[in-house]
Formats: sequence, C-alpha cells, structure tokens
Amino acid sequence: MPRMLDVSEDVRAEIGDEEAERLLAGENAPGSYDCTSCRTPGDSEQERTSTVLFVGEETAVLAFAHASCIPSQVVQVAEEQLQGAVRSITGEDPSPGAPEQAVLGITSGLVLIEGELHPALVVEPTGPIARPGSGGTSDEFLPLLIEQGFVPVTDMGRAPSVLAGWSVLLAMGQLHAVLQPGTGGGSSSVSWWQAHQPLQVTEGWRAAANKSQRVLVYAVPVGAVGQQPREDLLRDALEKAAADGRLVAAAMPLAGT
Repeated sequence: MPRMLDVSEDVRAEIGDEEAERLLAGENAPGSYDCTSCRTPGDSEQERTSTVLFVGEETAVLAFAHASCIPSQVVQVAEEQLQGAVRSITGEDPSPGAPEQAVLGITSGLVLIEGELHPALVVEPTGPIARPGSGGTSDEFLPLLIEQGFVPVTDMGRAPSVLAGWSVLLAMGQLHAVLQPGTGGGSSSVSWWQAHQPLQVTEGWRAAANKSQRVLVYAVPVGAVGQQPREDLLRDALEKAAADGRLVAAAMPLAGT
C-alpha cells in the first residue's frame, strides 16, 4: 500500500530515484515508526511522514518523522554520533575497553542583561575535550571554541556578538541542535551538538527566543557550572566562571519556531 511519505529533493539526490520510488510505493518504508523528532509512534499509512537522512563521514541512516514535526531533509552529523545511533538501534555494544567519549551537556535558562531577559544555553562537557590528534593531556574545549569565533566573557552584563554561520535549531517548541558551518563552505550546516531526543524548554524561554530571534550560547569546561536547580544559581555559577576566565560565549540566530 502506498505510504504518505514526503521525500525532499535533497534526500532523493542522496538515495537515488530508484530507492525514493520504492519508498513512495511502500516497498521499503515502515508502516509504523518512532518519530526521529518527538520520539512518539507514527504511521506512514495514516499520516504524512517525512523521510530524514542522517549522513556522517562514512555512514548514512534513513529515519522517519511526523511531517508536522520536521520536514524531509538531509542532516549532516558527526560519524561518532551516527555510529552510536546505529548501535542503539541494533543493540550492539561498543567494543570492550573503548574509552568513553566526553559528550556535551546543555542547560537552558534565561539571562537578564540590561533589564531584558535573553534565552540562553549553557554548554558543559562531561569530561575534558582534547584537541584532535593530541595526547589528550589538557582540556582544550575553550581554546577550540575561541578558534571557532566564541569570545571570552569577563562581564555577564553584556550580550555577546553574533557568530556568523552558527544557529540554534528549535522545532515544535523543542531544542533539537546547535548548528555550525559545514567544512565545505557554502550555506550547508552540520550539527555541533544534537539532542538524542528533543529537549523541552520553558514557555518563557521560547517566548524570549521568538521575540529576539537569537539565543546566547555560553560554554564552560567540565566542572565549571554543573547542574543548577534555579536560574539565579545558574547565573551565579556563570558569573564565577567569567571571573575565573573559564567562560566563552556567542549569540546565534534562532532557526525554527
């Protein structure tokens, strides 16, 4: 039975016309699926469904989503993320003895600057981030971000400037990803951070984001801020990190709604 599938031109270009037609005819498409955006069940026989192709350096995974959540598209992701997703789907464990990679944790909150509330994200890794190819003896997280255009913060009372090419992806009121410019130039973006499942943000955060159309992204090394239960405590921790020279930031346009 034909499926109610949307296959974008970008996805079709990646998978080829033959595979796209098989999907549309219902040969290779699942009837029921878990939406890759909201993680709730969907049915491609009953509701419009988007095909979403996640592409890494060597691996590509075709996923499905409610068309009401996200449109059909190609999403560039890090190969490690994609391999992790494949392992979680197939139930395979990573090779024994493999070191656990540090992952980026993200906290959302509102930051008061010059009398106005700004939507903010605080990024803190679960472990030290080494420079690729280095011996991994020092934490290079902040220097790497400064090379990308983030700026050191000494005063939390001033908003950071906009970082060209980066954006924060919000879809259906949930946080999906922080995007950075692709390596090949042009207008393509790749995920710098991507939620394993979309993160809820508060109504106040979303309203502030929709008003300003930009998000302030702060980053700290592991252990600098931690999980703070209230926004005033989060602000205090950011003030301390700034005073210690352990805080960088950038403003990013909002992508999505």
